Amino acid sequence: MRTGRVAALALVAATAVACGTGGLFRQYEYEEDIYLSLDGTATVYVNSSVPALDALRGASFDVRSNAPIDRQQIRNLYDTAVTHVRQISISRRSNRRFVHVRLDVDDVRRLGEAPPFAWSTYRFELDGNVYVYRQSIAQAANKSVGRVGWTGGEIVAFRLHLPSKIAYHNTRPPRRGNILVWEQSLDDRLHGIPLVLDARMETQSILYRTLLLFGLTLVAVAVTFALVIWWVLGKRPRLAPSEKSRNAL
Repeated sequence: MRTGRVAALALVAATAVACGTGGLFRQYEYEEDIYLSLDGTATVYVNSSVPALDALRGASFDVRSNAPIDRQQIRNLYDTAVTHVRQISISRRSNRRFVHVRLDVDDVRRLGEAPPFAWSTYRFELDGNVYVYRQSIAQAANKSVGRVGWTGGEIVAFRLHLPSKIAYHNTRPPRRGNILVWEQSLDDRLHGIPLVLDARMETQSILYRTLLLFGLTLVAVAVTFALVIWWVLGKRPRLAPSEKSRNAL
């Protein structure tokens, strides 16, 4: 019995390592997550191995697994007139170092002006009764980084976290309701196989709907409570005039 438990724990640990940040036995080497607001502002997260950052975006980091990472160099790459770095962290997986960057973006339509995102063009506009988001991703730098341990199974992912109900998209069904995911193999992305992210969403945010529903619920509860009090007071027995006189004495 103990041997079985040890084997099960070992399997769980191996699975966790294999999952990385992306899912069961999937090796995500480069990821962009955009949390979009209806006013065009966005929060962007980039999670990338150092070799992928060099190979895909033409950066000049030291890809050796034991080389120190200069956080200021990362900040200099991502802090631009249209992107503002809020957080940088470092991790290690598969004998490669990974960088994790959080950025604030004032206008997602200008995100392509920042060099790390210049391989994309961004469109975000109101079209009739829906907002249209369209991101076209073109050529990567395809910079040689030598042997860094890639096996050919590495994946590049682009995720879009939308603030309102999705009316249309050109990828697989949303994850956890409002997250759209587009994926390519690292090899396809290195060779610039085009990828288009197309999504349309309603003009009313999910948060607004939730608050509105909550507010209407509170009003309904208050009205119901008031009606109950009025009914109870209306049912209270009234004293006859003779009883009032006796009570007065």
